[in-house]
Amino acid sequence: MDLIRTSLNITKTIRNVTRLREIVSVFARNGFDEFITSPVAAKIPNFVLPKSKRSLRQEMEEKGDIDWGQSIGFRLRKCFEELGPAFIKFGQLLSSREDIFDKSFINEMKLLRDKVKPIQFSEVRESIEESLNKPIDSVFESIDEHPIGTASIGVVFKAILKSGEDVVIKVRRPGIEKTMETDFSILLYLSSQVERVSDEVKFLGLSRIVSDFAISLQNELNFNVEALNADKLRRNIASHDKQKTFLIPVVYKDLTSEGLLVMERLKGIPFSDQAQISLVKDELTEKLTEGLQIFLKSFLKDGFFHADLHGGNFFYLDNGQIGIIDFGLMGTLSAKARKSFIAIVYSMLTFNYENLVYEFLDVAEYETIPDVPPLIHDVRDALSPYIGLTVQQTNFTQVFQEVMGTLRKHQLYIPRDWFVVFRGLITLDGVGKSVGVDFDIFGMLEGDIQEIIKDTYSKDELLEEAIWTGRDILGSSRIFPRHLKWFLREWAKKGYAHELIHRGHEDSVNSITGALSFLGFYFIAGLLILSGVLMVQGLDVRHWTDVPYLSWIFWGLSIFFLFRGGRSLKKV
Repeated sequence: MDLIRTSLNITKTIRNVTRLREIVSVFARNGFDEFITSPVAAKIPNFVLPKSKRSLRQEMEEKGDIDWGQSIGFRLRKCFEELGPAFIKFGQLLSSREDIFDKSFINEMKLLRDKVKPIQFSEVRESIEESLNKPIDSVFESIDEHPIGTASIGVVFKAILKSGEDVVIKVRRPGIEKTMETDFSILLYLSSQVERVSDEVKFLGLSRIVSDFAISLQNELNFNVEALNADKLRRNIASHDKQKTFLIPVVYKDLTSEGLLVMERLKGIPFSDQAQISLVKDELTEKLTEGLQIFLKSFLKDGFFHADLHGGNFFYLDNGQIGIIDFGLMGTLSAKARKSFIAIVYSMLTFNYENLVYEFLDVAEYETIPDVPPLIHDVRDALSPYIGLTVQQTNFTQVFQEVMGTLRKHQLYIPRDWFVVFRGLITLDGVGKSVGVDFDIFGMLEGDIQEIIKDTYSKDELLEEAIWTGRDILGSSRIFPRHLKWFLREWAKKGYAHELIHRGHEDSVNSITGALSFLGFYFIAGLLILSGVLMVQGLDVRHWTDVPYLSWIFWGLSIFFLFRGGRSLKKV
């Protein structure tokens, strides 16, 4: 998707200039009229802009349509409601960004979750037949034309297949992908222009939020991705769920396409139905506690998880299982990120806040390196009151907001994939509270992490890590001289060449070189020794002949590197 760079090519890159004018008008009408006279507006052609600031304000005050004293969150919500599905979806995304916005703003954005315009079956019938490439009557015995779920992207209906299975069909709103693409282009343009004139907005990273929105939206618009997510989550959970606590509905792949999803219909009580859930609380408590443990273990070991687990996506089924639906928004952590997350949680559980901060700084995003001691102090103050409390005693959203407030104070961002993890934990907290089940998430994490740390630092894992580290060191040692030569050559071509003469400092230079060589050789020797020891772990070694040959090779190589390091040290 092309991005808008300057006002000169705006009409080429934005498909619908009329839509841009409408958007700017709506924002101005709802109290953001200062936008029109700001430096941002200077980048937009005059014919796109609405009436002047004065005329807009006078017109709206005469009509009494807007209270100019309302909060920014309130006025922004009114804008999103008026502008339709794409902006409502964006507002819903903002409602989950407790790491960036304050509580009052978040509460306003949460009101958008019930503001989606309903859609009739007659409006999507043609889309269903186009996706199936055949008449509806040839596939479905019947379809209940009253939707059981409506969202900004799709609408859900109950149906029965010709073969007799009860299913749900999720249909993408007609034309929604084109609307989303056009509005996203405009959102990205406006946010980038605002960031150019506002340091505060630039710090919030609004354009980055819009970009993240586009990435997640692209996946949610493609129901084939949701079908793959459901299958992958089912496989991952099945490897940990020996008691079959969870049920992930089966997807009918032969009927599913980019704009249509057909899957098994779950029969049970949604957790959001407080009255009915309260009647089965006793039998549900054990199941949910066991299920949460499985969910956390699956996430920590596989790094793939459901990122939108609110009460409406959980069901207590008639057969006693817990059903899960809606797999459009999933989270994924790489192996490296997963290990960092485990280290951070373990540091928090063991009250090692210094290590927690340093682990977090390895993955955080920041423009300037923060002052670490005050950061450690602030993180300790934010987290320590909550360790050891159960779900009913803890407000996870409040904990998260306090931690995010601390990070904002030090101008730190959490990566997008990490934010989805924390958001998932918050929604799980909400599920527990909604059904009155009390469990200690921190305690559950501690039990799982102890086991996972053993697996993470097993001899096989450490041996693999040592091999990759050795390859990195070897690769760096090969390419560094070559890159240094290229750099100096380019430097000389540009007229920056000069001669460095270290008269009287030759000994100092030799000392530094020798010390660096010493450290490098001893580091490699340490890795080889550790690798050899790990290969012996778990073996019944009664004689030196029981030691694996590879361990002896590693130890022999380590002696060689220790010898080379010693020689380097003598030159210092």
